[in-house]
Amino acid sequence: MDTIAIGSDHAGFEYKEALIQFLASKQLLSKDFGTYSIESTDYADFAHPLAESIANQTHHWGILVCGSGNGVAITANKHAGVRAALCWKEEIVALARQHNNANVLCLPARFISIEEAKKMVEIFLNTPFEGGRHERRVAKIDACI
Repeated sequence: MDTIAIGSDHAGFEYKEALIQFLASKQLLSKDFGTYSIESTDYADFAHPLAESIANQTHHWGILVCGSGNGVAITANKHAGVRAALCWKEEIVALARQHNNANVLCLPARFISIEEAKKMVEIFLNTPFEGGRHERRVAKIDACI
């Protein structure tokens, strides 16, 4: 598997660090886009560079974490080719991969546990896109291409 891009703001910092360790325990490489402390930051400063790395295909998978997950998801989805999905339940993660071919998982640190986040990352990385009828729908996502 390719190197997984990962980033967070200050609210997601603890989760990001735990997820980097989790990925390493699975022999998966990660590229840390920051932040690097719990000092207050702006989520867009980390979400944009990560999303750009997905858009230009430097990385095929990304994980972003902030307090609600909304800020990083909205920011990442500004980039053509990025399909960032805000997920807070395992079923939503699976559907985001199966039906939307999501390539960035956005997690809400203030609403899920670290253990739930780890499980969601595992589902995200191991659930294939179903294609078929969903292919046509996913092809219509990028409005600016």
